[in-house]
Amino acid sequence: MPTDPKIPAPPAADQTPPPPRSDKTDIVAGLLLMLTAGLFGWQTTGLNIGTTLRMGPGYFPAILSGLLFLLGLVIFVKSFRSTTEEPIGRIAWRGMLLILPAPVFFGLTVRGLGFVPSIFLATLIASMASMRMKPLMALVLSVIVTIFSALVFSYALGLPFRRFGPWLPF
Repeated sequence: MPTDPKIPAPPAADQTPPPPRSDKTDIVAGLLLMLTAGLFGWQTTGLNIGTTLRMGPGYFPAILSGLLFLLGLVIFVKSFRSTTEEPIGRIAWRGMLLILPAPVFFGLTVRGLGFVPSIFLATLIASMASMRMKPLMALVLSVIVTIFSALVFSYALGLPFRRFGPWLPF
């Protein structure tokens, strides 16, 4: 009986399917998100959660911790259904060393320098994390973010903070 070349032959009995692949980056990301959610959720155990109608100070952090844990769980489970395996790339040290300290810098200097210089410098620090960001563009971005933030938070919302702090002589 002749075989049709268009119809593939059935697999031989000794052929085994390839092992399932998993995406290591998603495994690590999912585990880190679940760990972070667990730590923040554990911190809320000392706070009064309250009820939906009378929310306590721990209600919103507990909800966010639960949502973050679910997101991490979804990413972790989906990593085992991946069809491709991507290697974990280089760690972006420049981004971590410039983006993470920017809000810390803002928090430490906003009372002394004031809102305007602190937001300007924090934006400038964070914007330099990108390899494509030129110094002139970082300055322009910092000025735009500072003006927008001052207009929104100081003038439109009328939040009570000093635009320029006591560390500045003017």
